[in-house]
Amino acid sequence: MKIQFFGAAQEVTGSKHMIEVNGKRIFLDFGMHQGKREESNRKNRELPIEPSKIDAMLLSHAHIDHSGNIPTLVKNGYKGPIYATHATRDICAYMLLDSGFIQEREAEYLNERLKKKKKPLIEPVYTADDARQALTQFVGMSYDHPFEVAPGVVASFRDAGHILGSAQVVLIIDDSETKKQWIVVFTGDLGRKNLPLLRDPYQVERADIIIMESTYGNRFHKSILDVSEQLEKIVNNACKKGGKIIIPAFALERTQEIVYHLNILFKEKRIPEIPIFVDSPLAVNLTEIFTAHPECLDKETWEIFLNDQKNPFGFGRLKYITDVEDSKALNDYRGPCVIISAAGMCEHGRILHHLKNNVENPANTILIVGYMAENTLGRKILEKQAIVKIFGEPYHLRANVVVMDAFSAHADRSDLLDYLAHIRELKKIFLVHGEVEQGMMFKNILLEEGFKDIDMPAPGEIFNF
Repeated sequence: MKIQFFGAAQEVTGSKHMIEVNGKRIFLDFGMHQGKREESNRKNRELPIEPSKIDAMLLSHAHIDHSGNIPTLVKNGYKGPIYATHATRDICAYMLLDSGFIQEREAEYLNERLKKKKKPLIEPVYTADDARQALTQFVGMSYDHPFEVAPGVVASFRDAGHILGSAQVVLIIDDSETKKQWIVVFTGDLGRKNLPLLRDPYQVERADIIIMESTYGNRFHKSILDVSEQLEKIVNNACKKGGKIIIPAFALERTQEIVYHLNILFKEKRIPEIPIFVDSPLAVNLTEIFTAHPECLDKETWEIFLNDQKNPFGFGRLKYITDVEDSKALNDYRGPCVIISAAGMCEHGRILHHLKNNVENPANTILIVGYMAENTLGRKILEKQAIVKIFGEPYHLRANVVVMDAFSAHADRSDLLDYLAHIRELKKIFLVHGEVEQGMMFKNILLEEGFKDIDMPAPGEIFNF
């Protein structure tokens, strides 16, 4: 058996890992790279191996940095199954189509400018039609039910507690060549305990090899209990200035969490009566998926849905924006309001237009509620760079920038250490999905805690067992 790491290796984007055993190649995730435009474009178009040589894929969850390049793989000849939880399959039906559509629209937008400059035109990495074809190869599986992926390879999806449908992939592998059996666990993105909406992450009890995310391996998050107090202060301060609160948020999970907490604050009359706009057609559709998958929700949220017959993601002052003209009209809105819009790292989508029209106004607030990968526009705003480029044009960042990491759906240092401490017979740890500095610090922490044989693989690196 060998394991090769292609993406999210010494970086936090483009998750892709391959296990080769018994003459079969199995991919764990096939995510889209996000970051510097030219680098991302190249990495997303250049596939790590010939797609027809891949036998199966296991998808941990629907976030674009884990699922987003599957249509490119299918477009170039991959014919095998794509195993995912039922909720992940349903979410990808919207996420991947939306990704293809956005790429088409952005290519059109940029090509209009390139034509005027007489420069070569660009093509989208893939289209919505490519995404539709990829969806025909998805195979929905339930949590906790083992299934055969390939000869000698049995998989189970265990709840990762990260987003709706997210899963840890547990593999029991019988290597016919060495006659050894391995339990390999891929955490995907591991969530936190006691977050609202979702069930807690499943605690794996035994593993020989673990491929673990390390996004916040050297960070401690603020308690989720602080969210309401922080959000209350941010909204009230913005209202006093008469400004807008612009929130770049992933259409999946983060948008629903923010709406959930704002709803509580309104009910308790802790913030003024201001309109909340969710400007993302995708978020509307994904919110509906939450109602279709109560099996993924924690007990409290389940009871709200099933017993009270209420939807915690929709309330009177909330308006979901789907029409493009209604989205543009928000640029002319005067007075305090909250605009939640995708994409979360500010690389694509309607959020770019809202930032373009609002970053130079000091009365406005940009609220960062999620991870921003290196070289993304979101990271540059988070770092409060004086000038940021949007659609290739420079803008002065004068709006107030506030960061809330209590919303994070990623396990922090204490969560990751606690998770590993409960696993028996652990022989090998691979740290992925972490920037180099964070990963090295977490590796040293693990060594100090007594864990051994830890690697932070480089892109393309191969390990044999």
